[in-house]
Amino acid sequence: MGKCIVIVQWGDYQHELNRGAEITKDQALEELRVAAQTYLPNPGIQEKWRRVYRFADRESYFVVIKGATTKWRCTFRLAELVSDSTDPAVASKAQAEDTAADMAAEPQDRVPPGFD
Repeated sequence: MGKCIVIVQWGDYQHELNRGAEITKDQALEELRVAAQTYLPNPGIQEKWRRVYRFADRESYFVVIKGATTKWRCTFRLAELVSDSTDPAVASKAQAEDTAADMAAEPQDRVPPGFD
């Protein structure tokens, strides 16, 4: 796996915990584990209890935090930068898509009909 980021999401809100700094998978997994145990979506939460569930892929967590008046449900996920993947099939497909997108974005020289 190439460069990774850790994403937290609750409700309609989502952000990167490592603030866009791409880190290795091992670093991201450690950050993911720590965040699931300590992260507070709102600094003012008076945490009564926390339940941490790990998904079968072992690269994502679902966390329920009980505050004084509400429950927060957060999902923590690890995401890999596709173009930096160590899986050659994934990386080459991403490169091909980038090349096709670049070619489509380039201006095409042509004369419109009727302006010969």
